[in-house]
Amino acid sequence: MGTSQSREGQEFSDTESEYQSEEEEEEEEEEFHHDAVERQETPQATSSSKKTLDEIDSKLKSLKLKYPSNSQTTLNTVKLYLHIGGDSPNAKWILSDKLTSYKFIKTNGPDDSDSDHDDKEGDGNSFWVLKVGSKVKARISTEMQLKMFGDQRRVDFVNNGVWALRFFSDEEYRKFLSLFQDCLFENVHGLNATEENKLKIYSKEFIGWLKPEIADDSMWEDAVEEKEEEPVRVNQDLLEEFEEAANGGVQSLSLGALDNSFLVNDLGVQVLRNYNKGIYGKGICVKFDSNRSEGSSLEQSTPKKAMLMRAETNMMLMSPLKEGKPHSTGIKQLDIETGKIVTEWKFEKDGTDITMRDITNDTKGSQLDPSESTFLGLDDNRLCQWDMRDRRGIVQNIVKAGDSPVLNWSQGHQFSRGTNFQCFASTGDGSIVVGSLDGKIRLYSKTSMRQAKTAFPGLGSPITHVDVTYDGKWVLGTTDTYLILICTLFTDKDGKTKTGFGGRMGNKIPAPRLLKLTPLDSHLAGANNKFHGGHFSWVTENGKQERHLVVTVGKFSVIWDFQRVKNSAHDCYRNQHGLKSCYCYKIVLKDESIVESRFMHENYAVSDSPEAPLVVATPMKVSSISLSGKRSRG
Repeated sequence: MGTSQSREGQEFSDTESEYQSEEEEEEEEEEFHHDAVERQETPQATSSSKKTLDEIDSKLKSLKLKYPSNSQTTLNTVKLYLHIGGDSPNAKWILSDKLTSYKFIKTNGPDDSDSDHDDKEGDGNSFWVLKVGSKVKARISTEMQLKMFGDQRRVDFVNNGVWALRFFSDEEYRKFLSLFQDCLFENVHGLNATEENKLKIYSKEFIGWLKPEIADDSMWEDAVEEKEEEPVRVNQDLLEEFEEAANGGVQSLSLGALDNSFLVNDLGVQVLRNYNKGIYGKGICVKFDSNRSEGSSLEQSTPKKAMLMRAETNMMLMSPLKEGKPHSTGIKQLDIETGKIVTEWKFEKDGTDITMRDITNDTKGSQLDPSESTFLGLDDNRLCQWDMRDRRGIVQNIVKAGDSPVLNWSQGHQFSRGTNFQCFASTGDGSIVVGSLDGKIRLYSKTSMRQAKTAFPGLGSPITHVDVTYDGKWVLGTTDTYLILICTLFTDKDGKTKTGFGGRMGNKIPAPRLLKLTPLDSHLAGANNKFHGGHFSWVTENGKQERHLVVTVGKFSVIWDFQRVKNSAHDCYRNQHGLKSCYCYKIVLKDESIVESRFMHENYAVSDSPEAPLVVATPMKVSSISLSGKRSRG
């Protein structure tokens, strides 16, 4: 276990080691030149050398070899560096090739012949790759985690290692970025990167997403100026307070805002006590003791989704229909106080069994309501609200063994076209944000699930998880390789500031910001490890502002300071091309893959740490980390 800063300090720059590499090259050139001069000063040597060179030249001409022209050999020239040593104390950048060249080529596969960059329309099968000399051949995608250093004319990226390209002029650097982003656009959307096609994907309303330099950033600036009761400390230590052994096989974490939090594992629900410094075990495990018979209609499998309800005395448990498929035909209602699964509910509409992909509470704070009887449901093409009361408003009774009561479809909509919904979340007032497979993020008001008030275009990566602030002003989407932070604020025609949940945002829509790992950290996290479960810290009161964002990838929990991300003057955003990307984060490192990372409710923040503790669950352990008020040492 351990905690660390992001490893930006290990990135190379124009330091002494870099200068030494260049000096060594200059010395080699000087030595070569000095030797040549000496040979020229000796008549005998000059005559002998000339004769030898003439003979060699004659033989080469007889072979009729084809040489590239000087203009070809100097085209797209770069220096290539490789990072070695991982995160060890001896980690460093080495010069892999002091003079090489890059090119963008189109291919149909690893063994297909290559063609240089051209303006052909994407055919849906071919794709662009970046080739650097004979050492790098990478498909253009967000998985490369390309990071820009404009002041150094340099880009870093991941491809079976961590590489860096150093350009010899600003013009060459800018040309590379332009070509890279055009190739990325075509690989993602299957369309040639023309202005017409870009507008087709993003529309005029979201032109700022395509060209961030002309986007209206005023809403971001206004947000930074908001005053808070306690200032956010930019540099904070991460201190682990508790580490508790779990019962094994942890599948999910359910944090409570009241007395307890819960881990769902293969055996049942492990109960933990909430403290100001984290969560700690009570030694209690509620086992899944169903009163259903063996003929129950719901499968007996470990739940992958757990949702607290009714002042956190009940938990709704949803298991996937089949392994690898997240859809479920129903849910189980667990009474935590008695340890009994009191009801197994079926999802049904108009007499037909249907499935759900995800469930969530009606609002950010509704799990604290003791009378709560409704919750939200999501499937690929459905968005709805379920009611545990029958149509007469009476709470349904537990029925005989073998039967399952049917949830009442309270409201919602079944979309005819493929919306490919993946995930959703609710605000403090019950507005809903939905993320989709195509990367789109839709905002629905609390009064209608039929038509989205605002639909943000996708950047090409599926949204696998989504969260929203209590006030609805900020939306956080999780993709496999980055987080996308969206500001929903806009000014209507009457000059009033609203969110995209309440009205159409018009054409002055702020560009989003991306939260990414550095190429080195991405490489250390592992090629097969994807971002999952991006969350804001947890508040349930108007006027309170979330302070941090956290996401899980492999053995890392990665934490960003929300205020810093919103600040347009932040160092990360200097000399960037395209959407602003923030790499300023802290890492919590565990010794096994992390199931989930979440901040506790704001009630558990203490005076010396204005943020509530972070809880990190792995299959075998659960840890609580406090962000102290002490200044960090590095």
